[in-house]
Amino acid sequence: MNIIRKLLFPVVPIYFMVTWLRNKLYDLGIKKSKSYKLPVICVGNLSAGGTGKTPMIEYLIRLLKDDFKVATLSRGYKRKTEGFQLANTAATADTIGDEPFQFYTKFKDSILVAVDADRKHGIEILQNEKPDVILLDDAYQHRKVSAGFNVLLSTYANPFFKDIVLPTGNLREPRSGSKRADVIIVTKCPKGLNASEKSNIVKRISPETHQHVFFSTIDYAKSVIAADKTEYIENLVPFTLVTGIANAKPLVNYLNEKNLKFEHLNFKDHYNFTLNDIENLAQKEVIVTTEKDYMRLKQYDSLKEKLFYLPIAVNIDDADKLNTLIKAFVKH
Repeated sequence: MNIIRKLLFPVVPIYFMVTWLRNKLYDLGIKKSKSYKLPVICVGNLSAGGTGKTPMIEYLIRLLKDDFKVATLSRGYKRKTEGFQLANTAATADTIGDEPFQFYTKFKDSILVAVDADRKHGIEILQNEKPDVILLDDAYQHRKVSAGFNVLLSTYANPFFKDIVLPTGNLREPRSGSKRADVIIVTKCPKGLNASEKSNIVKRISPETHQHVFFSTIDYAKSVIAADKTEYIENLVPFTLVTGIANAKPLVNYLNEKNLKFEHLNFKDHYNFTLNDIENLAQKEVIVTTEKDYMRLKQYDSLKEKLFYLPIAVNIDDADKLNTLIKAFVKH
């Protein structure tokens, strides 16, 4: 925790009360939420980023896309457009945002990908496309919409029950907001987490009777991918690792555990690379990045021959149980 965030601690009770009161007004029906007959699944968190929402949305897409017409709806953070946008062949990270562009690039033949900062407005337009289910990306605090099923993510390293609200902590709202979730997933767990540790975490979460708690790990691919080739990452050393994500630590730890030699250039989450940044990166021999960052960097011709990304996926303990819960909700 840096000194500025410590100095801002007196603001914490104010932020807590404002966000608690806002939630209470929604809970009491004084502020109105819109619910839909159409199945809507919200994936979000209490923390300010870095919990693994994008891999989780992709997990749900893969789970559902063969049996249902799936649509994703995101805010489209840091895009250069406004209002509702439905992805098409002209879409880029600039027009719909890096994460939605990632969804569209990977699944464009089987799902709808849309962005709208006003999720309620976005859902109403998306309904014209007649999807069977809408996946709301990072909309847990967007309470104008009442999703039928809420998936809350919290990291193993920084679980919500050990955190406090902004600006000193990382929580967007009080811990009590976790009670709105149907499923709570503890993400980015170390492999081999034993039953005793899981039990202790579940006790700290203290789930309601209707809530289910799961644990997930990150699985990194063995190969990195470029525009026209794949390669074992061991064959690329030394390389430059470029990240513009909320928390690069798990990736850095993974690469260090493999004893790979690399330089790490760490940028802010959703960083908009400048032309000067691109010129500097063009001087590097090999660049390895995340899939999200790749969506913003692949447009530059000077990087195409040296730019690779490392795919990741989530591995969920007791996945059959989670899958059954999700599919049962969509079918209901």
